Amino acid sequence: MKHPNLRKTLLGLMTGATILAGAGIAHAADITLKVSHYLPPSHGFQKDFLESWGQQLSEKTGGKVEVEIYDATSAFGKIDRQADQVRAGVMDMAVGLNGIPRDRYPAASVIELPFLVKYADSGSETLWQLYKEGLLGSDYQDFKVLGLFTHPGGLIHTLDTPVRSLEDLKGLRLRTPSPAISAMLESFGASPVGLPPSAIYENLEKGNIEGLVATWDLVNAVKANELLKYHTDAAAYTAGFYFVMNQKKYDSLPDDVRAAIDEISGDVLVGKFGDWWDKWEAVGKADAEKHGNEIIVIDDATRAEWQEASQPMIKEYLASLKEKGVSDPEAIYARAQELIAEFDAKYHAGDK
Repeated sequence: MKHPNLRKTLLGLMTGATILAGAGIAHAADITLKVSHYLPPSHGFQKDFLESWGQQLSEKTGGKVEVEIYDATSAFGKIDRQADQVRAGVMDMAVGLNGIPRDRYPAASVIELPFLVKYADSGSETLWQLYKEGLLGSDYQDFKVLGLFTHPGGLIHTLDTPVRSLEDLKGLRLRTPSPAISAMLESFGASPVGLPPSAIYENLEKGNIEGLVATWDLVNAVKANELLKYHTDAAAYTAGFYFVMNQKKYDSLPDDVRAAIDEISGDVLVGKFGDWWDKWEAVGKADAEKHGNEIIVIDDATRAEWQEASQPMIKEYLASLKEKGVSDPEAIYARAQELIAEFDAKYHAGDK
């Protein structure tokens, strides 16, 4: 006897899933791994990152493994559930944003402090190195960590108020992606509002928020350039992301599959995010220019002044992390500064 309702339910759960297998391999895969993320299927997280990663895994295992990708349009695309789904074994892997839900990864949040990260490659490699050195403590302890990364220094995007100085931020209601960025905004007199990406457009349109702090990429992904008028490029902050796997699932896989996962993850994967973010950001910026929006670029001298003005907030935030179980947040921040300087010198010595 057929059950149409059950079929509908299963189809609904599969909505938003992309299945990847090795090119030219006719037989069915022996192992299917499910990975979820919280962005649309057209986003670079899927097109450039997860689809290529899944294809590599299938090829390296001779078609033994296929990867199913569940995006934001699926039942598994909620931004605040990504890590929980992996922990529960509902998903084998996920890509998520560190700051949602709040305070899950307090040690890793140090990378998000104001004016620390300017470039995605330096930020990503710094966060990954902090993890490899054991400085992130119990963050991610439940998972097989496949990679950690950041976006490049983010912008302040506004509807009607151009932000040319810190004074211009006072009183503005701005969407924030994490506690560290909320603390930065509050220190400058703005009012942070926590919202998932899917809620940004509607809240801008209704006037519930007057702008947001985000990358060019995210602004483009949610089509906010249609509403925004001003974009202040101060490389003011970054956000951290994770790509994690259920540890028991990883441990249960054959040796050759685990070796293939390790080969295409970690250092090799993290090293790709600089170029990927450059590509994704360029699209968002071009879209803002197409809409005729004004781009305000904060010069290095002004950015240094804003960074200096952030120091009391940074000290207070680091102190607050001790209450969240981070034993020596000041040491993590100091090491992050050292690493950022090293990677900036390595990758961006000639940049203005």
